[in-house]
Amino acid sequence: MKLKDHDLRQIDSKYLASLEPEKLLEVSSKLLEDLKEARERLNQTSQNSSRPSGSFAPWEGGIVTAGSPAEKKPDKEAETEEKAKREKRPPKAGQDEAQKKKAGKQPGAKGHGRQVELAVTGEEIHPARGCRACGKELGAEASFEARTGLYVLEIELGNPGVQVSHIKHIYGDTHCSCGHITRTEPGRCDPEEGWDVELSEWHLAGPLLTSLIIALSMRMRLSRPRIQEFLNDWLGIYLSVGVINQAITEGGRAVEPLEAELIAAVKQSELLHIDETGWKEKGRLLWLWVLVTTNVTLFLMGSRSWDTIADALEGFAGWLMSDGYQGYRRYAKRLRCLAHLLRKARGLADSLNPEAQEFGEKTLGYMATFIKGIYRARAGPAIDLTEEFAEQLAELKIWCETHRDSNHEKTRQLARELLNDWEAIWTVLQYPELPITNNIAERALRHWVIARKISYGTRTKQGSRAFTLLASVIDTCRQRKVSPWPYLAKVIAERRKGNPAPPLPVTAS
Repeated sequence: MKLKDHDLRQIDSKYLASLEPEKLLEVSSKLLEDLKEARERLNQTSQNSSRPSGSFAPWEGGIVTAGSPAEKKPDKEAETEEKAKREKRPPKAGQDEAQKKKAGKQPGAKGHGRQVELAVTGEEIHPARGCRACGKELGAEASFEARTGLYVLEIELGNPGVQVSHIKHIYGDTHCSCGHITRTEPGRCDPEEGWDVELSEWHLAGPLLTSLIIALSMRMRLSRPRIQEFLNDWLGIYLSVGVINQAITEGGRAVEPLEAELIAAVKQSELLHIDETGWKEKGRLLWLWVLVTTNVTLFLMGSRSWDTIADALEGFAGWLMSDGYQGYRRYAKRLRCLAHLLRKARGLADSLNPEAQEFGEKTLGYMATFIKGIYRARAGPAIDLTEEFAEQLAELKIWCETHRDSNHEKTRQLARELLNDWEAIWTVLQYPELPITNNIAERALRHWVIARKISYGTRTKQGSRAFTLLASVIDTCRQRKVSPWPYLAKVIAERRKGNPAPPLPVTAS
């Protein structure tokens, strides 16, 4: 909406008549845009918008159509009669008049509120920069009248150390020569689907303090109570556990628009490392996926199926490096991590079963020969090794075919795995410059696996979503050799004002 309720209360026929033609046209255009937007919202139904049917009032019916009747006013007589009945209702058995209490806080009970004992370190006034009606710029000489305000706790990175500020922000009315009064208020982001945490400047924790809370949670792996303890002991800031949790979730909502930028970078990459690990969401088993390129790390959470990553990989035409999970086999241009196969073969070579030991030792010998050839090819001009190792490849394939129905379970499994992924495993002989392990993706998951063991996962769908979004932005910034915390604070500050999120920083030189 261009105009707020406070602005509309001032606009009447007398005000419009006093405006010059150009200004009148400008104000009328804003009124027309707001009228169209209001009419579109009024005509929204569950059939023509994403608004769920459950969000409509009961009297609007199960299926709401455009032009539905307005809200009916309650029956005053029935309401008065019901209230009288409640007052005449006798007390429950064993409950005398002295025991009857009204709902809510009782007289004399100790109240609860924000425990901020820091002295106010500064005051910041926010007058309007321009008239919301006529568009005229308002300078410092324009009259300002305070109407509301809030206190914000913030940290400032000094040299050396960290300083804590407690700023009083004042908002109010700025008068224009046209007669209109423009009221300023703390910024607020419009509601977004999937989030019940508010993204607003009304919050007590400032952007950089919120970024610090996220750092303590995501990188230092501290629980909410431990974050509360740290802030109180070291910075003299007391925040409730609820405020701390709100700050972390708000950070996830703030960076959500950046996910599209990350997915676009993944689709354009020539080489993508992918891996997954188990994750718990209030006891429900999910999977945390990671997709890593040369300058982007993207985390996704969902089931262990291709559907979870299908959207992120739609249109991707590069090489996909993965482990042996069967779900990856639907992608044709794939590479296999040789480290997984080497570990399995080494385990068979150490087996007490003679057949397994022989299979493992011989397989290790072939793989060692191929890997030495790959490193030799990387040191010189690019060559195709498939012809050089054609005889050994044929021997290894026959060796695997011989043992694919072995009575020894591990031997049978490795033989079949080599055969099923044969092309993906040995494509690297044709292109020796490609990687032979998936260590990049495994290292990207390691920090979060430790966090999962400490925290036992997340508790809500919104918490899981905030976790993956923040982890993606944090690891991408670190991958680009940029500190994620000032950038994250900048994103939160802009999104709280209702502005777009700043783009991700480029790789530092």
